[in-house]
Amino acid sequence: MKALLQRVTTASVRVDGVPVGAIGRGTLALIGVEPADAVAQAERLAQRILSYRMFPDEQGRMNRSLTESGGGLLLVSQFTLVADTRKGNRPGFSTAASPAVAEPLFNRLVACCRTGLDRVETGQFGADMQVELVNDGPVTFWLSA
Repeated sequence: MKALLQRVTTASVRVDGVPVGAIGRGTLALIGVEPADAVAQAERLAQRILSYRMFPDEQGRMNRSLTESGGGLLLVSQFTLVADTRKGNRPGFSTAASPAVAEPLFNRLVACCRTGLDRVETGQFGADMQVELVNDGPVTFWLSA
């Protein structure tokens, strides 16, 4: 599993123009699932997302995690994160897990994050979503489980 983390001042996701998830200050995490991923990767990635130090302390250094900062988390599934882009001008998606594999793992990731954080929102798995965000910093990190 892979996650693209963005520290945000605000983030939201809509499906057909209808809001389905929104947070204020916190982390937007775009999540990609690969065919070989299993529950262990979902649990490990959840732990990394919650504990990754990307929020400033009193000295302005990135020494605080999402759980320490008290921010929200918006999780959005995005199969294009794990696309094969090595050749040509068109991505290949054989490197992304099928929806039957990816959805339960994404749901496990969400459940694990909810045990460690009060404010966890999500997009809608498999939907055409519009994601809006204000990247704070900008601060963006790529994590793998």
